[in-house]
Amino acid sequence: MCENMKILLTNDDGVYSIGIQTIAKVLAEAGHDLLMVAPDRERSGCGHSMTMDRPVHLRNVNRLFLSADFNAKACDGTPTDCVIMAIDAIGFKPDMVISGINQGPNLADDLTYSGTVCAAMEGVIFGYPSIAVSLVMSSKEQEIYNETAAEITMALLDWVKSHPIPYGVLYNVNVPNIPLSEIEGVQVTRKGVRRYVDKIRTVKTPSGGEAYWIGGNIEDDMSEGTDVHAVANNYVSVTPVHMEMTSFETHSKCKEDGLEAYMETKINIDYIKNK
Repeated sequence: MCENMKILLTNDDGVYSIGIQTIAKVLAEAGHDLLMVAPDRERSGCGHSMTMDRPVHLRNVNRLFLSADFNAKACDGTPTDCVIMAIDAIGFKPDMVISGINQGPNLADDLTYSGTVCAAMEGVIFGYPSIAVSLVMSSKEQEIYNETAAEITMALLDWVKSHPIPYGVLYNVNVPNIPLSEIEGVQVTRKGVRRYVDKIRTVKTPSGGEAYWIGGNIEDDMSEGTDVHAVANNYVSVTPVHMEMTSFETHSKCKEDGLEAYMETKINIDYIKNK
């Protein structure tokens, strides 16, 4: 991989988010060829959704609003749309796709909901190495350390120049929201388990009806070696995430146990074929 990379930068917090602007500035000052294509508004929690029921638009972002001199476009679609538009509509062929810096965690099972992580997944689907970066913070915190996440990202980029990310894999990076000097270290982790308790809260509408607020209280399995355990102990978590979702152990067991023949008998496949 070349010293100065062509980098496609996106997120799910929007093109003007302080997180994406921070990493964009650092990448641009390091000499990387940068294209930012990000949502024109907050699109957190949209997962891997893709806009297929209307046209998707791109517009130039006024450079006065940017943290450094680089090309940037706002997209009125999802983070996944942003990656598709950058590669297929604009024709940008990146050496690396970076999604983030997300303003909030993308740990454990939440990565399936995350527009940040799923934008990186789209990069992997296109065949490009991809990294999702999240700062583990909440909206209630007084200090936000995007600079810490930016430094971690640059260190990881240096690593992957000589240790390329395997094909079909993305790195999901979660960085504690603390000064760089307080980071305990870096751990390569596995995806943890996160559950939400009391997901539904009933609220009253102005007209007196009922609506439902989805959220709930987080319960994490704090097993050692997981992303949630690492971050809770002030370590940076780097989780390699594979796009191959097949359970090969179950695949083999189903074939060995005769699932195919059983179901073909149940639906009388021979009769259907000869009908």
